[in-house]
Amino acid sequence: MFNGSSITQFLLLAFADTRELQLLHFWFFLGIYLAALLGNGLIITTIACDHHLHTPMYFFLLNLSLLDLGSISSIVPKSMANSLWNTRAISYLGCAAQLFLFVFLITAEYCLLTIMSYDRYVAICKPLHYGTLLGSRACVHMAAAAWGTAFFYAVVHTANTFSLPLCQGNVLDQFFCEIPQILKLSCSHSYLREVGLLVLSACLAFGCFVFIVVSYVQIFRAVLRIPSEQGRHKAFSTCLPHLVVVSLFISTAIFAYLKPPSISSPSLDLVVSVLYSVVPPAVNPLIYSLRNQELKDALWKLLTGHYSVAINCLSSSAKQL
Repeated sequence: MFNGSSITQFLLLAFADTRELQLLHFWFFLGIYLAALLGNGLIITTIACDHHLHTPMYFFLLNLSLLDLGSISSIVPKSMANSLWNTRAISYLGCAAQLFLFVFLITAEYCLLTIMSYDRYVAICKPLHYGTLLGSRACVHMAAAAWGTAFFYAVVHTANTFSLPLCQGNVLDQFFCEIPQILKLSCSHSYLREVGLLVLSACLAFGCFVFIVVSYVQIFRAVLRIPSEQGRHKAFSTCLPHLVVVSLFISTAIFAYLKPPSISSPSLDLVVSVLYSVVPPAVNPLIYSLRNQELKDALWKLLTGHYSVAINCLSSSAKQL
C-alpha cells in the first residue's frame, strides 16, 4: 500500500522499450517542439513588431501563441529527457508543477478561443460597434480574465488532486502527469470531490462550447447575407483559421476523455494524448498563417528587413577589412 506522503516520484508511461525507438521518440518530439517554438515565436515577434497588427484579433492571437508555447514546454521537454536518458521518473513536486502548468495553460487557451469567437462575431455581425465593444482596455480585461480564471482553476484542481491519499502505486499510464491518471492511483471513494470538480468543469467547458457554436451560427448567417463574393471570401478567410483551431482542440480533447472504454488501449491512448497535447501548439501557427495574407505580409517584411540589416552590416564590415 502507498500513500501520498510515501511517494517521492512517479513513473511515466514510456513510448518504447528499445533504445532505438526511444531515440526515435526523442528526435520526433524534438522536431515538433522546435516547429512549435519557431512558428509561435515568429507570430509573437511579428505581431509585437508590426504596429499594423496591433488590433484585437492579433492581440488575442499573440496570447494564444504564448499559451501554445507554454503548454508544449510544460510536457514535451521532460518526455524528451526521459527518452534520452532512458528513464521514466518524475519527482512528486515535478509532477505537481507539470500538472498545474498544463491545466492552467490549456484552460486559458480554451477560454481565449471562446473570446476569439466573440471577437469574430463582433467584427462580422456588429462591425460598426467593433471599436466600442473591443477597445484596447476591453481586450486586456478579457485576456486577463481568461488567464486569471485558468490560474484559479489550475490551483484548485492541483491542490485537490495532490491532497488525495494514493494507494495504488506510483505508475501513471500517460507520458505526462494528468489528473485522470493520478485519480486512478487514489484510494477507493476518496476522489469524489475531485470527480465533482471535473463534472463542474465539464459543464463550464460545455457552456463555452455552446457559446462558440452559437457565435459561429450567427457569423455564417451574416456572411451568407453579404452580397459580394469577395466580401464573403474575406469574411470566411478571417474566421476559418480560428474555426479549424477550435475544432482541432475540442475534437481531440473530447475523443481523449470521452471515448468508449471498448476501443481504449494503451497505444491508442498514447496517440490520442499526443494529438490533443502536442500537435495543436505546433500546427496552430501554420493554420493561422496559411490563409492570413496580412500576417504573411508582415512576417515577410520582418524577415526581409532583418535580412537586409544583416547584409548591410556584413557589407560594412567587409569594406572596413
